Amino acid sequence: MIRFGTLGAAAITPRALVAPCVDEPRAFVYAIAARDRKRAESFAAYAGIRHVLDDYRQVVEHPKVTAVYNPLPIHLHHEWTIKALQAGKHVLCEKSFSSNAMEAQDMARVATETGLVLMEAFHYRYHPLFVRAKEIVDSGALGSVREIRAVFTVPAAAPDNIRMNYHTGGGVTMDIGCYPISWARHITGEEPVDVTARAELGPPHVDVMLAATLKFPSGIVAQTLGDMRAEARFKAELEVTGDAGTMTVVNPLLPQTGHQIRVATRTGTRIETLDRRPTFGYQLDAFIDAIENGRSLLTGVDDAVKQMRVIDRCYISAGLPLRGDPDVDR
Repeated sequence: MIRFGTLGAAAITPRALVAPCVDEPRAFVYAIAARDRKRAESFAAYAGIRHVLDDYRQVVEHPKVTAVYNPLPIHLHHEWTIKALQAGKHVLCEKSFSSNAMEAQDMARVATETGLVLMEAFHYRYHPLFVRAKEIVDSGALGSVREIRAVFTVPAAAPDNIRMNYHTGGGVTMDIGCYPISWARHITGEEPVDVTARAELGPPHVDVMLAATLKFPSGIVAQTLGDMRAEARFKAELEVTGDAGTMTVVNPLLPQTGHQIRVATRTGTRIETLDRRPTFGYQLDAFIDAIENGRSLLTGVDDAVKQMRVIDRCYISAGLPLRGDPDVDR
C-alpha cells in the first residue's frame, strides 16, 4: 500500500492525486502540510486526508508516508524532492521538473543513488490517446515525417500569480509551453540537435509567449508554441505531417474532457477516439507499477533531465535567463 504525503494544497492536487487515489486500492493520501495550516486543514477536510502535519519536513520524514507528491512552486521542486528521496520516499513531482537542467541532474542523481522512483508528472504520456498517436506515427501510416506543430495556449494568469514571477520559476514555457515541447520529443523519440526560440515578456524575465523551432536528427522540424497572453484562447493540439498524410491530435493534454485523432491520407480521412478515463489515473498506475514491479517510466528521471535541457536551450536562444539563476535581480 502506497501512502502519499502531499506538499502544499495546490489547485492541481485534487485532480492529479486525490481523485485517482479514490479509485485505486493500492494507494491513498495519508498526510498533508501547507505553509498555512488552516489551508491544509480545509483541504484535508475536503479531500478526506486524515493527517495534517505542521510543515513539509514532517511530511517527507513521516515514518508512515511511503511516497511524496510535490506540486509546490517550481523553484521548490529541487529542494523538497531531494529531501523526500533522502528520507526514503518515492516522489511524484509536478512539471516542470525543476528550475533548470542542472537542478534536474541533481534530482536524478539522488534518485539513482537511493534507488527510489522519481517521476515527472507529464500525465498525458500515459493515456491511450498519446500511446495511439505514437503508434500511428511509428507505423509509417504518415510516411516519412517532416513537420510537427504543437500548441498549448490559454489566457494569462493574474499578475500576482506565481506563474508570473521569475523567482518562483514562472514563465509560460515552464507552466504550459513545456507540454508542446514534450509532445514533440516523445512523438519523435529524439532529442533536438538545434533549438531556436523567440519570446514575448510580461513581468521582468517572464515569458508570456514563447515560440520554438526544434530540429531533430531525423530531419523532422517541430514548431512549438506556449502562449498565456491575455488575448490567447484555449487550444491544445498536436499536428504531425509526413509525405503520406497528416495526423491531428485534438486535446492530447486532457483527453478525458474530449478528444480525437484525425488521420488524413491519400485514401481518405478517419477519426479515432479512445477512452475518457482521466490521464491522472493512468499516471498513478505507472507510478505504482514502477514502485511495485520496477517497471520503467516514460517520464522518469532520464527523460526529465532531457526535457529541462531543451527548456534551458529555449530560454538561452530567446535571450532570457535560465530559471533559478541567483544573479537575476530581485
